[in-house]
Amino acid sequence: MARPDLRAIVDPATTALILQELQESVVGATATFAELAAAATAADVLPNAARLATAARTAGVTVVHATAENLPGGFGANRNARLFEGARRAGTEHAPGSDAVQPVEGLAAAGDVVLPRYHGLSPLTGGPLDSLLRNDGVTTIVVAGVSLNLAIPNVVFDGVNRSYQVVVVRDAVAGTPAGYGEQVIEHSLALVATLATTDDLLAAWDPSKMR
Repeated sequence: MARPDLRAIVDPATTALILQELQESVVGATATFAELAAAATAADVLPNAARLATAARTAGVTVVHATAENLPGGFGANRNARLFEGARRAGTEHAPGSDAVQPVEGLAAAGDVVLPRYHGLSPLTGGPLDSLLRNDGVTTIVVAGVSLNLAIPNVVFDGVNRSYQVVVVRDAVAGTPAGYGEQVIEHSLALVATLATTDDLLAAWDPSKMR
């Protein structure tokens, strides 16, 4: 099967870059789950995400930081999965405005959109992201961040189910263990999304090469 024309798929006029949970409490110095933060570090997720974001801004692609927060008092927070219980036991509050919910230092810039999610596992079902993207004419989402265990597959499948073209940046995502993450990419996400590298996206968004 012929490789799709990535430059056409990620046309800046109709594309948004979604940086999933690249926030302090998830992959930063105060990460709740150290194993996931270590996996993201080993996979160079943060430096590659920073390169993606810089190229996206230069090309005119909207950068969205999809963060996870909890409302005061935990109102409406999920309590129906081991993941949520584990986070509570670890003392993760994700209070709005706290350091825990901020994009990791150096990743966000003026003009970016920071969009919290207060419930669920995916910003496309746990918040207004889908409607906002549609209102802005977005038809392609480029996905980076964590984790390949849960949130990234949720975003990808939700995007496909909502008729978006989805691009997964395979060297800007991570899960645990690392080998399992690679299996998710190869045997699940590759069936429904376009796989690309950070360098592929940088070439596609190079202003000198755009028509």
